[in-house]
Amino acid sequence: MLDSRRVGRWRGRIAIALFCLASAACTEAVTADTAPPVAVAARTPAEPPALLLPVQGVAASDLRDTFDDGRDGDKRGHEAIDILAPRGTPVLAVEDGRIVKLFLSKPGGITVYQFDPSGQFAYYYAHLDRYAEGLAEGQTVRRGAVIGYVGSSGNASPDAPHLHFSLFRLGPEKQWWKGEPINPFGFLGGGKP
Repeated sequence: MLDSRRVGRWRGRIAIALFCLASAACTEAVTADTAPPVAVAARTPAEPPALLLPVQGVAASDLRDTFDDGRDGDKRGHEAIDILAPRGTPVLAVEDGRIVKLFLSKPGGITVYQFDPSGQFAYYYAHLDRYAEGLAEGQTVRRGAVIGYVGSSGNASPDAPHLHFSLFRLGPEKQWWKGEPINPFGFLGGGKP
């Protein structure tokens, strides 16, 4: 009698478990079919995509990786790459995104901060000669759009116009001035706009 009770309990438990599994599967299927669509970001990359080289007419083979170079007597790292070009050469948006800040600073001079479409990465363009006409904060830009022109504003040598380009992974606060530096060297040269 004791053994038949155990068998009965097990059968009951198995029946309940099967019922729960079947109910969950049906509920999930109904929910998936009837739930309204959820907006999903275009991409949420762990790494940045291949980026357009931001200085018109410069080939990827002309770049030099200056990310780890020391600055201020090796007191700080460069955390960017410098792309040499004649003053006035167009500076291009490296990918689609939004201009979040136009800023004039002592070290960077005339600068642009751009966020990528997912809001995970910030692109920093510095030492510009000037902004592209009509460029504004909050503006959406397309990959390859002219956003400024190479210069030597800020603490750059007037004899060596260049674009100082940085790439940052943004934190949850999405602060344009703060993020984890990523060496952009390997991500640049991702084709034509």
